[in-house]
Amino acid sequence: MRPRKRRADRAGSTDDSGSPEQREGPKRTRRPRGRAKSRRRAARKARRPLIDFPRRGRRGWRRWTPSWKLASGLFLLFAGALAGLFTAIYIQVKIPNPHDSASRQGTVYYWADGSRMVSVGDVNRQDVKLSEVPESVQSAVIAAENADFYSDSGVSVTGIGRAAVNIVKGKETQGGSTITQQYVKNTYLSQDQTVERKIKELFLSLKVSNQQTKTEILEGYLNTSWFGRDAYGVQAASYAYYGIPAKELNPSQGALLAAVLKGAESFDPALSGANRQRAEDRWSWILDRQVDTGSMSAEERAKYTKFPEPKPPVKPTSQAGQTGYLVDIANKYLKSRGGITDKDLAGGGYSVHTTFEKDKVLALTKAVEQVRADRLDPRQRAEDQYVQVGAASIRPKDGAIVAVYGGSDAVEHFTNNADTSGVPAASAFKPFVYAAALEQELEGRERPAEVSDPDPREPRPAGPPTASAGLHSALVDSGHTPFVETGKKIGLKKVKDLAVASGLREESMAKLEPTFSIGTSTPSAVRLASAYTTFVNQGRATEPYSVTKVEWNGAAVDGLGQPKPRRAMSSEAAAMVSAALRQVSWSTVGPPQGQRNQLPSWAGKTGPNDRMNSAWFIGATQELSTSVAMFRTKPDVPQLLPMQGVGGPDSERGSAFPPLIWKAYNEAAVPASPSPADGPRDRP
Repeated sequence: MRPRKRRADRAGSTDDSGSPEQREGPKRTRRPRGRAKSRRRAARKARRPLIDFPRRGRRGWRRWTPSWKLASGLFLLFAGALAGLFTAIYIQVKIPNPHDSASRQGTVYYWADGSRMVSVGDVNRQDVKLSEVPESVQSAVIAAENADFYSDSGVSVTGIGRAAVNIVKGKETQGGSTITQQYVKNTYLSQDQTVERKIKELFLSLKVSNQQTKTEILEGYLNTSWFGRDAYGVQAASYAYYGIPAKELNPSQGALLAAVLKGAESFDPALSGANRQRAEDRWSWILDRQVDTGSMSAEERAKYTKFPEPKPPVKPTSQAGQTGYLVDIANKYLKSRGGITDKDLAGGGYSVHTTFEKDKVLALTKAVEQVRADRLDPRQRAEDQYVQVGAASIRPKDGAIVAVYGGSDAVEHFTNNADTSGVPAASAFKPFVYAAALEQELEGRERPAEVSDPDPREPRPAGPPTASAGLHSALVDSGHTPFVETGKKIGLKKVKDLAVASGLREESMAKLEPTFSIGTSTPSAVRLASAYTTFVNQGRATEPYSVTKVEWNGAAVDGLGQPKPRRAMSSEAAAMVSAALRQVSWSTVGPPQGQRNQLPSWAGKTGPNDRMNSAWFIGATQELSTSVAMFRTKPDVPQLLPMQGVGGPDSERGSAFPPLIWKAYNEAAVPASPSPADGPRDRP
């Protein structure tokens, strides 16, 4: 038994000999060190701030780098606060009552004297059940506007974010909205492009998506969307474009209606050639897109290769006569200067004060109708059929459009002949070639000081520099060759740049070929009348304008100030061209009578040497610059018809008639001012 005892002694597990201090010795030496470390750790924790930033115990840039604990904590705090705010706003937002279409106000247009011209904007809308809209039309709209409509949450956060950024930057907001968002905007919100409105749109779209079915949302969207042609909703649009109810639309027609949803101003094919190309491209893309999304088979897509041409637009009867053309010109100005769309105007509430003078519009209409009745006989002469007239009258001192003649009736003839390019200017373009040649010759020569407001009674230079003398006589005699040669010599781009600076639109300019100098470009009557005021105004051009003031629900709309004049050519070149244009006016409607210091008149025209299918006369005085164009166009025939024989064998290809219209109008519109035939009168 002794050996076992010794082993136990060596192990020290059963020996209770010795003092308690000896038995507990090893444990007592370790415990004080452990407690000290714990106390030090506790002390460090007590001294550490709740947010350790800048970080203690770090140096340099590491001191300013937040710990992952701090970063994640802040992120969670921000996310929680944002989620709480989002939830609170979502709970508080209530779906308002839909807009009452019947309570919408019309857009009212006023004459220059403040009297009322016309009210436009009665809401053209007929609601239909979704079951009455062919599935092919529904799928076309979804494919074009929101391919994942049936699976999305009703909003596109990225689209809203992009729109909000664009609003802050002052840029246009477009794209990115779901069908639900567009339905909410159409039904419950205004069209204002503000961050506040976009936020409301987000929350309302989420609520609508949760409370209404996709079928209800799509039906509402199709019934409230703007399709152009004064049509709200697919039913009204179907009648406006194809004259049939929506239930009779085929897949090809439905694809076009889906195309114009992107913006009828740009995609209604009847409005312009560029519009037609855009509409055709998008129509084709939408059909292809339906194949891509599985809503149409490739075999069915192959059936639709011919563009579904819609019928011509129809103006409401309230815009009969010249009224529709005046409204058209005013609306184009609002879109280009004020950013106001056709959809905005159709929504109502606008008061548009125009520059149009009622008595001058009536006088111009009467002058055209009088000459047509006296000189044209469509029943007896086939050449007198399909004759069209476009005219515009502008006040030179400020560029105000005071009158236009856009056609026989805006309800029956939708195309605005006064403000549509497509008719070659022919010899009426030559003054700009002459002016460009003069400008080149005058370069480097000492020019006389320009007078800010020259007296029109002051004599003009007697003639041009010798190198351009041939142009002077060729302009009077309608000669072509000198202008073709001059264009080659000075460069056609210089001619084009001067014409555009004078007011002709870049897009109406023809290709820079030798014939460019003899008028292959196709400016509108409005633009040509405006450009001729540059010669009246000693080389200063003013952008034509048709609106003086706009109010929306009583508040003034900004951005529509009167255009400021700009220098297009030197006063010396303008005076020399004016001298030649006065001779043109004398040879066309008679020489002036009276003393030499009386107010002059200017005129440009086409003549018997022109072989283009158009006849022009532009007569300008200090009071009015008026252009008159005559041409022949037949529906479904893209080219202009020939003018040979119009009005009989002595009409000089129709060139005899525009001066007669100008003279009849000018005598009625400005009885106190001189006309080229009556001669100028002394100023009082």
